[in-house]
Amino acid sequence: MARLNAWRWAVLALAALYFLVPLAASVVFTADVPGQGVTFDAYTQIVSSDGFGSSLLLSLELAAATIALVLLVTVPAAVALRLGAPRLRPVVEVVCSLPLVVPPIAFVAGIATVLRWGPDHLSRTPLFQTFVAIQNPGFPFVLVLAYVVMALPFVYRALDSGLRALDVRTLVEAARSCGASWPQALVRAVLPNLRGALLNAALLTLALVLGEFTVAQLLGFRPFAVWIYSVGGSQAQLSVAVSVLSLLVTWALLLALAGAGGRTRTASSRG
Repeated sequence: MARLNAWRWAVLALAALYFLVPLAASVVFTADVPGQGVTFDAYTQIVSSDGFGSSLLLSLELAAATIALVLLVTVPAAVALRLGAPRLRPVVEVVCSLPLVVPPIAFVAGIATVLRWGPDHLSRTPLFQTFVAIQNPGFPFVLVLAYVVMALPFVYRALDSGLRALDVRTLVEAARSCGASWPQALVRAVLPNLRGALLNAALLTLALVLGEFTVAQLLGFRPFAVWIYSVGGSQAQLSVAVSVLSLLVTWALLLALAGAGGRTRTASSRG
């Protein structure tokens, strides 16, 4: 047992070195300026740059909308699949895994083709305004739709793992026998027991949206990932500082979301 614990600590130490040493080297490179000593001007320059707050806010709004929409789609589907059509599970797994197979560049090329096709063929129909609305630069809903597709493999796997640990049929039947409708059984009986899986799905989706670059860049929008690329492309120290800041912001948001989920679980267990 002692030998197993030693191996565990050794693996954790190696993993920490693998992740922390490059990060520390990047921070030293950006903060230690020859002839000036230690300075954090690179980071203050980023924070004060035009577009920092708006791009970060846009990415957070896109992440919130993506999390809400992907959970709204996948949770009822996963529960229904578990209860009524378990034989369709392999088909659903293949469909949800397709975004991992299709390269992002091919995916965004298809989206761009559809967006170009719409105004030419739907200009005299009410759907034309829909094409215009989903491409609003203030909140490009087309990115939300793209991110939902890209997040499907991770969200479905997280929910499927959570549902495997539950006796969903018994929970639903117990709620139904108490007079609950199907939506009430899902919300009051199933979802509270899926809190951990829902949190994992939300964390994975948040990380994906904050770090996604290809789709947003090629479609001409400017969320946080595109902004840090445009800001850090001219100077070496500024570019590395932007990468470090992006990583720290992502970690902080993930920790905040995980902490909020942990406090919610603690409060519900006490209640």
